[in-house]
Amino acid sequence: MAGPLLIGIHALRSALKHGARGITALYVDAARRDRRLRQLVDEARRAGLRPQPVDKSVLDRLSGGANHQGVVAEGTMPASRDEGGLEELLSAAAHPPLLLVLDGVTDPHNLGACLRSADGAGVDAVIAPRDRASGLTPVVCKVASGAAETMPFIQVTNLARTL
Repeated sequence: MAGPLLIGIHALRSALKHGARGITALYVDAARRDRRLRQLVDEARRAGLRPQPVDKSVLDRLSGGANHQGVVAEGTMPASRDEGGLEELLSAAAHPPLLLVLDGVTDPHNLGACLRSADGAGVDAVIAPRDRASGLTPVVCKVASGAAETMPFIQVTNLARTL
């Protein structure tokens, strides 16, 4: 696989909802026949993708042992924004923005959980430092369950100066 990985049913469903054009290949477990995976395959086909059935061992290898739930895709990751993106977001806000500021979150599972919680709490953007912190990765996107595609994630050079 050449591009970043999208792993898991929720991450793929969100990616399909927010721009299937970023998905270049979709691999599904040929042996799984459950309703959730069938629905995802149907959504992918409606979006113009051709899911490729493969053996579970192929998915295990592609995902690096992550819990892929029977589906792995190659595609583009959601992009983080920088200080300029934060300025745009703040100037376009119709209400006082609610921001979640993170410092020292290095574990991608924790960042994914923070994005998911922020999305559920109505946060307008998540801000984190660029250095010594986790960025958007396939693991983050999987744990975020779709929030990585919808929640603006801003990585800044100097957190104190940004605040």
